[in-house]
Amino acid sequence: MDKLTQLPKNLPAPVDDGACDRLLGEFLPSVSLFSTQDKWIDLSTIANFVVIYCYPMTGQPGVSLPDGWDDIPGARGCTPQSCTFRNRHQELEELGAKVFGLSTQNTEYQKEAVERLHLPFELLSDCDLTFTEALKLPTFEIADLQLIKRVTLIAKDGKIVKVFYPVFPPDRNADEVIDWLQNHTP
Repeated sequence: MDKLTQLPKNLPAPVDDGACDRLLGEFLPSVSLFSTQDKWIDLSTIANFVVIYCYPMTGQPGVSLPDGWDDIPGARGCTPQSCTFRNRHQELEELGAKVFGLSTQNTEYQKEAVERLHLPFELLSDCDLTFTEALKLPTFEIADLQLIKRVTLIAKDGKIVKVFYPVFPPDRNADEVIDWLQNHTP
């Protein structure tokens, strides 16, 4: 089993702690985030639907995950989640949605994931936590890293219209997003 692309059995499921209940109906903050295509993106200015899947961190081959990673509910699964969004990307585009992944990892780290996983969409770096703090997204700390808990936002014309939280299992998140969009687009 590929340690990064496959989810281990018996992962602890995250519990809905209500940390994202207030996000529905909020507007995305006007914050510029650097992308893996070396440009600044302000998600609040994107017309129509934008899907932002926020994730803790992607692993890298040959680099150990922090000790205890698999014991943190909802931490494991960033690579399978990204791969599922990659595999369903065309359907998401056909539904009028633009997809972005977002983490606190720096852009160089994210570029490795985009290349290795052949992602057809941009990853955005919130390494200074500006977007995360503006929306008060839930975070956790491990190994001196502050990471975003897994949450997926769908915004339309800058307004959050759907929140998936907690996201589990992460490799089914793109399917949930597509189902929701199919029921909420003309």
